[in-house]
This record gives sequence, C-alpha cells and structure tokens, in this order.
Amino acid sequence: MGGGLLRRRGVRKQQGGESMRKALVLAGAAALMLSFTGSAQADPLQDFISPPSDPAAYLPTSLGDPWFDPPAGYESLQPGTVLNRRDVAVTPGASSVQLLFRSTDSKNMPIAATTTVLTPNAPWTGGGDRPVIAYNEATDSLGNTCAPSYTLPRGNNKEIDQVRILLDRGYTVVVTDYQGPRQAYSAGLVSGHTVLDGLRASRSAGVSSDAPIGITGYSGGAIASGWAAQLAPEYAPELNIAGVAFGGPPTDYKILQTSLNGQIGSGLFTAATIGLSREYPEMRQLANDNGKRLALAQKDQCVDVLSYTGLLLLDQRNLSVPGVFEHPITRAIVEENRMGQTKPEAPVYIYQGLQDFLIPKEGAEAVQDQWCAAGASVHLELVPGDHTLAQSNGRPGAYDWLAQRLAGVPTSGCERVVR
Repeated sequence: MGGGLLRRRGVRKQQGGESMRKALVLAGAAALMLSFTGSAQADPLQDFISPPSDPAAYLPTSLGDPWFDPPAGYESLQPGTVLNRRDVAVTPGASSVQLLFRSTDSKNMPIAATTTVLTPNAPWTGGGDRPVIAYNEATDSLGNTCAPSYTLPRGNNKEIDQVRILLDRGYTVVVTDYQGPRQAYSAGLVSGHTVLDGLRASRSAGVSSDAPIGITGYSGGAIASGWAAQLAPEYAPELNIAGVAFGGPPTDYKILQTSLNGQIGSGLFTAATIGLSREYPEMRQLANDNGKRLALAQKDQCVDVLSYTGLLLLDQRNLSVPGVFEHPITRAIVEENRMGQTKPEAPVYIYQGLQDFLIPKEGAEAVQDQWCAAGASVHLELVPGDHTLAQSNGRPGAYDWLAQRLAGVPTSGCERVVR
C-alpha cells in the first residue's frame, strides 16, 4: 500500500508539474499577445479565447508596402524573374539594390520573394568575374520586420558585420529573404529555392552569369545553404556554384525533438514548428488550442523574443494533439525536410560545435555520411564550443575554404577533422 501511495503521489506531482507548465504557456502567450497587439490580430482577446481554425490567421502581419505585391500573372514566369526593383542604402562603400523575384515554395507553387544585392564600389582586382556570395543569415524568426530586406536598410541587421567582411574581400553579396513571403522559418525546400532564385535574380543587378558562386550561412542560415546545395543540380543547374560552406546545421527534426523541445531552446523549436506549418498548413490541425494561442502570440516575433520564450521550457507535445511526433502528417513532413537525401554537385564544407547541445553534431555527421555515400565532396570540421562559440571558432576556416573555391582551387573527397 505504501508503494501504491508513493506512486499515486508521484503521478499527482507529475500532473501538477504539467499543469503548471501549461499555465505558464498560457500566461506567456497572453503576455506576448497583449504586448504586441499593434502588429497582431484585429481582435486579439477574442482570438485568444477562441483560436481561429483558418491557417491564414497564423501568417505574419503584412508590412503594408505595395512594393512586395507581385504583378498579375507573375505565376507563369520563370523562377528567378525579377518582378520589382529599388535602390537602398545599406553600408558605405557598396551599392545596394533590392529585387522582388518569382520563386517556388515547398509545394512547388509560385511565390514572390525578395533579395538584397550588395556590390563593392571598388573594382574587382582578382582574375575573372567578381565572385558572388549568397550570405544566408540566421533569421530564425516569424515576422516580416525580422527579414533582412527590412533590417538591412534600417541599420539594425544583426549580421551586417559578416556582410561587410565579405564585401571587404571584394565579393558581391546576395542576402535573400530565404524564408519566403510567409516567413517559413526552418522549411528546407522553400529556403533552398529562394536562395537559388535570388542568385538568378542578381544577374539583373550586374552579376555575371559566369561569376563563381559561394553559398554560406550558420544555424538557420545553414538550413538555407544546405538545401540550396542539394537542390541546385536539378532546380538551378546553370548556376556556377563553386562551393558551399555552412555551420551548426539543424538537419533533422527528429534530433531537435530531443535537443530543443522542452529544453532551453524550446522557444526556437516551437517557432520552427510554426514556420514549417506555414508551408504545410495541414500541420495546423495538429495544434491544440494552447498551441494555436502560442502561434498567434509568436506570429510576428523575431529571434530575440523567440529565444527568451525558451525559458518556459515549452513542450510541443503539450501544444498538440496526443502522439504528435508519431502522427503520419508530422512524420511525412519531417522526412521531407530532412537534409542529406539528395547529392550536391558543388563541394561542401560543414563546421560543427563539439559541445553544441542545441544542434548536436550527429546531424552534421549524418548529412556528411549520406552525401559522401552518394559521391559528393564534403569536409566536416568539428570545432570546440557550443552553438555560439562554434560559430566564431569555425567561420574563419569556412571563409578561407570558400575563398579557395572561388579562386578556382579544386577539392574533392570526404574528410572529417576534429580540432
């Protein structure tokens, strides 16, 4: 009887903990919605009480800028076709232009996406055409005001220092809103498509069609970079991609279900789930009312706010129907967005933190194994540090590797190096 009593008390304690966590989720979602009602729903209180079922309610709030509206009939144009253009001021010593272009979402439907092309004012002194770098920042956000096309001209882009480093090397830098018009954070297919189409569109800004191309990014930017690498042979074979270098890649949701979900990184995991559901609206039926409330609260938030919501230790299983991770819809979409299933033709350099508990090294290792088994050339550099330190420890080597590829120095084979 004593053992049974202890078990019952243990059950009550566990249930009490779950109830407390759900209450914290509700309180946090309510606080976020009340704090950002100016950019959210017309009737946020009613939506909080009775969350809408329409997936469109969970899309980011429009900026209200007609420049982003594609012209009628754009759907029939070729991917990469420029739909609109405007000059912007971003950083001294470089001219900058923003391009609206036709691209393709995760379900192969036409969308209009945006890129910012920055070209140094100084002439290129190297051989051949000026190289191009597709720089994919770790947007990791859900709102339109978080996209680089919005932050770069306003002087609050969080990775402008990296853009300037690449400009100082003489490269043209193409910074695409790779999450697409729905801000579909973590969705692999749309990210790869928009990066490649942004490079196609950059030709209208003076980029030579023969220019060697490098692609790079870290964390969320690694999603876009890795997917661009593996989609390019079929989707954009005409692009002269010399090399792709990325770090800290979230490659497989099944790994993140353990490393992020319910942990300190849970704010980004729930945001990534919301972002993915914007490309796959069938996922919305898997969210319970608390999950819908959180999605409404986070719909326009940037990475800084989303990261701090991880302090609530959010568990997606408490925000969804029972057995959500094993649900056929979840399993199919997770598999479709698992990096590594298609061989890239361009050589690849991956760097990964050995002590990264948010994005464990097993993901990068599995991608290298799968790509190399298919005959790709992949260098994996395992560097000291967690997710933050690995970025600073690994990025210089990645840039130097890219510089060699852009200069025409060949590389081949697969190797794994532990620093």
